[in-house]
Amino acid sequence: MNELLTKLAECVEFGKINKTSPYPPQMKDQDGADELAKQALDAGIGAQEILSDGLMPGMEKVGIKFRENKIFVPQVLMSAKAMSTAMVHLKPYFISGAAKQKGTFIIGTVLGDLHDIGKNLVSMMVEGNGYKVVDIGTDANTDKFLAALEENPGAFVGLSALLTTTMANMERITKEIKESHPDTLIAIGGAPVNNDFCKKIGADNYSPDPQALVEFLNSKVA
Repeated sequence: MNELLTKLAECVEFGKINKTSPYPPQMKDQDGADELAKQALDAGIGAQEILSDGLMPGMEKVGIKFRENKIFVPQVLMSAKAMSTAMVHLKPYFISGAAKQKGTFIIGTVLGDLHDIGKNLVSMMVEGNGYKVVDIGTDANTDKFLAALEENPGAFVGLSALLTTTMANMERITKEIKESHPDTLIAIGGAPVNNDFCKKIGADNYSPDPQALVEFLNSKVA
């Protein structure tokens, strides 16, 4: 792999945002994801290659470490910040169609639930693995999900909930999406839900952690 891309993957893995960022200490005064993404583009490396061979390998390592409890939410957020800083340089190429993402993932926390940390972690991890993410926020009803689907035909949908009291809303939203868009693949996640609940409500996937969701999505676009 190109040395710039290897360094970029390390910046994402360890959360090195830019040269002035003091975190992580072992990479102090080194170029971060911001500088390296620009350098890679200036060197003639395509946005697609920077995403697939630089950012994605770094985020995959972050996802695996998080799953194995080797790192925790603050480190994941630093990695996600590094990744999104690099993506600023790449997004014009995806918007223009010069580079392509794997697919689109619509995500929201369901009606009645205002928790967003889990949703935000998932959004960052999915984007870092090559998907366009449409985040419709918290307290999202069926209409919000359907409107996003109308604008993004063929997108995957992710429903998040942290409160047991909003599981009923998750069930209703899943069923209403399936009624109008039966081919839409729906993934659910959050503390109160599990695989049995996923099957009961007719969703297609329950992921206990962000990396498992990424693996599910990848299995459907491969």
